[in-house]
Amino acid sequence: QVQLVESGGGLVQPGGSLRLSCAASGSNFDSYFMGWSRQAPGKQREFVAKIKSGGWPTYADFVKGRFTISRDNAKNTAYLQMNSLTLEDTAVYYCNVQSIFGGRNYWGQGTQVTVSS
Repeated sequence: QVQLVESGGGLVQPGGSLRLSCAASGSNFDSYFMGWSRQAPGKQREFVAKIKSGGWPTYADFVKGRFTISRDNAKNTAYLQMNSLTLEDTAVYYCNVQSIFGGRNYWGQGTQVTVSS
């Protein structure tokens, strides 16, 4: 059974930084994207970033230059370094692992990120 455990959310001031972690277990994730999406209050969930086991990160336009996704394959863990946070980044951030071949898709429970002065 695939399990995703997110950590690292919290309250931060505008311009600050946070680092999210997502630890995956229950499968071999070599052929999976690991990534993040987010959902702000009253809005639909939106893609943030994803990365293959060999690298090749992909980002949503609104985080380019501010967020960096990385991955430790030995630990089956993905990280999202978030810098220059703005009020608009306030959301629940969800870890996601998805087969690169399509089909299998798993979500974590989410971690709250609140940007506020």
